[in-house]
Amino acid sequence: MKNTALSSIHEALGAKMVPFAGYNMPVQYEGVTIEHNTVRNDVGVFDVSHMGEFLVSGPNALELIQRVSANDASKLMVGRAQYSYLPNETGGVVDDLLIYKIKDEQYLLVVNASNIEKDWNHISKYNETIDANLRDLSDDYSLLAIQGPKAIEAMQSLTDIDLSAIKYYHFEVGAFAKAEHVIISATGYTGSGGFEIYCKNSEVKDIWNAVLNAGKDFGIKPIGLAARDTLRLEMGFCLYGNDIDDTTSPIEAGLGWVTKFSKEFVNHEALATQKETGAERKLIGFTMDEKAIPRGGYNITDPEGNAIGMVTSGTMSPSLNKGIGLGYVPSSLGIPDGKVYVQIRKKIVPATVVKLPFYKS
Repeated sequence: MKNTALSSIHEALGAKMVPFAGYNMPVQYEGVTIEHNTVRNDVGVFDVSHMGEFLVSGPNALELIQRVSANDASKLMVGRAQYSYLPNETGGVVDDLLIYKIKDEQYLLVVNASNIEKDWNHISKYNETIDANLRDLSDDYSLLAIQGPKAIEAMQSLTDIDLSAIKYYHFEVGAFAKAEHVIISATGYTGSGGFEIYCKNSEVKDIWNAVLNAGKDFGIKPIGLAARDTLRLEMGFCLYGNDIDDTTSPIEAGLGWVTKFSKEFVNHEALATQKETGAERKLIGFTMDEKAIPRGGYNITDPEGNAIGMVTSGTMSPSLNKGIGLGYVPSSLGIPDGKVYVQIRKKIVPATVVKLPFYKS
């Protein structure tokens, strides 16, 4: 089990630590609901240093990225990021990721912790004929997510960069909390605004302490992975391993918006055919009509209790105070305001299909 550079600090703060993607990670500090509401209303800081970072550089960098990712990275300017995914050869998803254009001929790929080795091997396989410079920086860098509506105001004292001027999915590289070359990215997995901070492991303890100190008057709290999950689910963001994986179609998962058929990429012809003919099933969001919590793996059924799909993610939404979930159903049933049912133990509980996100600020 690996530790992040901050594991000892989390333990000292009383965090409940659990194994996650091969790392010893804080799942919660004070409690999921308290931490969730802190991010929705004020500002919180997550240690997400378990995420992987690959640096792709050189004259062939863009060619490699265009080949392995579905989105069109040629549209990126320096200082911009984009969401994308790595399609596999059989119609599924290797991983979803962020792509940053750091400078001309240099990109940073940020991948999920559980997929670092798999992603590296997949990208390296296609790089054998393209020959871009590829480096795995995952063990050298840390990542903090400072999220919430007060993030800009709380963090401005730590940098001369105007944080309010960094647009969504843009970033700046500069000084932050006395560290000189930090990526300050207006991205996140919560839907409540804020930043993600990429820095060296040797710098992260000082930055963590500076962030908590700067945010003290704004109600900042350290936040665990459990609240990160409820926050992302309220936004309808996919979680790899739950809502998408090696067997799920990105078209069925609603990732057609980052699937650009203006270029060739892994398995693009089959995915183009599926998009044109229409997917047989789709990933939907639904809210429970009664007080009940859907969980991943529960059957989605018709009114008679016959299984027609499966819940992939579900929770009791702290913001909405009702059960919410994502799951795959036949495409004909994925219409907002339509009815589906979830088998919770021996009971068939009605639910309403809704347009995502569940939470709207």
